[in-house]
Amino acid sequence: MLLLSGPNMAGNEWKYIKDCLDTGWVSSVGAYVDQFEKMSAEFAGTRYAVATSSGTTALHICLVMMGVNESDYVITPNITFIATCNSIKYTGADPILIDCDPGSWQMDLDLLEQFLDTETEQRNGACVYKKDGRRIPVIMPVHVLGNMCDMDRLMALAARHQLIVIEDSTEALGSYYKGKHAGSFGLMGTFSYNGNKIITTGGGGMIVTDDEVLAKRAKHLTTQAKSDPFEYIHDAIGYNYRLVNVAAAMGVAQMELLPGFIRRKKEIIGLYKKELDGVGDIRFQEVSADVDPNWWLPTIYTEKQKEVLKILNENKMQSRPFWVPMNQLPMFRENIFFHKSDRSDHVYHHCLSIPCSTNITDEEIKAVSEKIRSVF
Repeated sequence: MLLLSGPNMAGNEWKYIKDCLDTGWVSSVGAYVDQFEKMSAEFAGTRYAVATSSGTTALHICLVMMGVNESDYVITPNITFIATCNSIKYTGADPILIDCDPGSWQMDLDLLEQFLDTETEQRNGACVYKKDGRRIPVIMPVHVLGNMCDMDRLMALAARHQLIVIEDSTEALGSYYKGKHAGSFGLMGTFSYNGNKIITTGGGGMIVTDDEVLAKRAKHLTTQAKSDPFEYIHDAIGYNYRLVNVAAAMGVAQMELLPGFIRRKKEIIGLYKKELDGVGDIRFQEVSADVDPNWWLPTIYTEKQKEVLKILNENKMQSRPFWVPMNQLPMFRENIFFHKSDRSDHVYHHCLSIPCSTNITDEEIKAVSEKIRSVF
């Protein structure tokens, strides 16, 4: 099987993991955790980074630190991976789902602005939903597939409506807007290191921020809020959310390879665009001139989505449809979904992601492209 987006272990992974095993430092503290955090902060252009057990737990802790609770809403895109909305529900809050832009597949900022201007108001310095008076403290944009929306406009809208920005940049390690790295715009940003991401620790995440107080609080809460180095004294409800040293060792090795992985991802999308240029109705994700994406998961749009998925997977070229829109899942069908023509459903039924592991060969890309062309 030619994997959709498999891991690439081409560096010092074995060496660093063996060091953990040889020294016995395999759990949630150790030099590799510290090093991984330092490398991540430097790469993202933030002052601090805190490693977590997953991208989902990173998002959850960010929301917890903002005091989000069951009486609140959090604004987020309708097209995203389930972890975004799950992290919101873990706090008891409900997501407000904003439909996607038809070309970039990011949150539609025109719709966002319309929603904020017509459906919310300011009360006691907070943004509230006019229909029920519930607070909306946070907006969580998602950099879908490593692309980014107009972050200047989003940040201005958030400031105008008293919204805290927590970036779900779990897919966007190595993506930039006007030269500034994803995850560094909001009060906090997050990354994911799942096995299919651009780098992996097997499973893991990261919180990045410029706020020292928040960074220290995140580290405290993710280590069970233990407040004494000797006694088992805990001063808050804490979480077992820290990344273990052996996984961080893999992360350090992967970070060493990251610049090369990003270069390869750009070569991959470039070759796919060349091979599929003018083929049927195929088009790729629209990217603004201000955005330099990591091209984590090349995805195409076509009316023949099902036919392409069928022929690729039958030929052991792993391909996947887009995520089911959040408003179509049973847990979120009753949530607020702000849209005009339900573009999310249209994107869902016409998009598919194609093989793009960083160790895929040019010949394999051409073979995938040939199978796609055969459908048209």
